[in-house]
Amino acid sequence: MGGGARAAADSVMIIFQNATRDHLAEIVLIERSSFSDPWTLRMLSTHLQPDCGNTFIVATDDDAVIGYAIARTVDGEAELLNIAITQARRGEKLGAQLLDAIVHASRTDEAREMWLEVRASNAVARSLYASHGFVQMGVRKRYYESPREDAIVLRADITSTVRKETITRAALGFSAEPLDPIPSPATHSHRQETK
Repeated sequence: MGGGARAAADSVMIIFQNATRDHLAEIVLIERSSFSDPWTLRMLSTHLQPDCGNTFIVATDDDAVIGYAIARTVDGEAELLNIAITQARRGEKLGAQLLDAIVHASRTDEAREMWLEVRASNAVARSLYASHGFVQMGVRKRYYESPREDAIVLRADITSTVRKETITRAALGFSAEPLDPIPSPATHSHRQETK
């Protein structure tokens, strides 16, 4: 992602960058306020190691973490593991921008498709994923705990399913030439509900 990719959210400049240990305290607070079964600091910190196929990015505004996303890529298949926005910033379409950023990063890691699970009752997240080209592939019965609930398994082809807008390399911290249109994401791991 580079050291400081920027994207405008209304008049605010949001920076998308690789997560570091310095971001973890704020990420843990967002995690705890977003999920009924939050990941621990240790669980989150294990994903800071990019050599294991992990991509862990944060969205910051004025140096404060306002969201994060974690994906893992193996053999051309990405799995969105976790994505969340701080409660104070929900409703600003930052989840869509963060999803775009993690999809782009996964494509850079040569992923061709993305998988994820989402709670069956999470209509907001399901709508976001559908708008990015995710389609339902199945159901994992009683997958989530606290409360116990089914997970909807979603998948997107991130090489060919494209959103209507495009993104520039400058917005992601690269040289200022246009990128291909942003593809849709999908994932296959235990978490991402987008709150």
